[in-house]
Amino acid sequence: MDKVDETLVMRARDFWASLVLIAVSLFFLWKTSDIPLWGENRAGVSGSDWYNSAAIVPLFIFGGMLILSLVLLANSIRSGGARNALDAAGIGWYKIEVFRTSTIGLILLAFVVGLVPRVDFILCSGLLITALTYGNYGGHARRALVACVMVVAAGLFALISFPAQADWNAHVDDWVTLVLWAVLTILVLAKAGSERVLRVVPFVAILAPLILVCAMAFVFRQNVPARSGLIFKQIEYHYYVTLRPMWKG
Repeated sequence: MDKVDETLVMRARDFWASLVLIAVSLFFLWKTSDIPLWGENRAGVSGSDWYNSAAIVPLFIFGGMLILSLVLLANSIRSGGARNALDAAGIGWYKIEVFRTSTIGLILLAFVVGLVPRVDFILCSGLLITALTYGNYGGHARRALVACVMVVAAGLFALISFPAQADWNAHVDDWVTLVLWAVLTILVLAKAGSERVLRVVPFVAILAPLILVCAMAFVFRQNVPARSGLIFKQIEYHYYVTLRPMWKG
């Protein structure tokens, strides 16, 4: 198969992958709609401020995922991938594609079900960003497997060790996630010498969730997942005890 044919098949696979991701995004956005957003009672208190809703975080995550999926779909259509997909050019049992899709699906499932409700948002989001980038950049199957194992291990540990909401304030799962994230970051830095893109991964993995969660908590004044998490608890404490009095006084 020549290079042109390989590109067409890849775009056809992108077409099917984008449809799956769109369906997943819409499903979780639909489930998120069960969380009060506009003026409903929360813990017996009626409020109208949308930015106080716990729905904001999943709306950001799956809304962004939906946008990226639509961009992938549009690119596939422009490149002729949709036409080839409909002609069955991209259909078949391609082990590499099935493996890649499966690892991404397991990572997202572990993140949403196991990590987000229980583990510090900065830690679990940093692990997610690092895993998705390291596991999928360059198309290395072994990297994808290692990244998937790291996230799934963290998610399973949190889910099995602390299934009840009353136990979600424990920090053992935070520490486990932090250790796994550190190990994965070391693997990223080990490859960063030959792959420049990987050099920025640790910075993005730290700054992106840090800025997002601080904006949601202190600018929009809304509840964030795992508010008593290992890192965010300290940030919130020093914000109200150390920083805020400086300009309030």
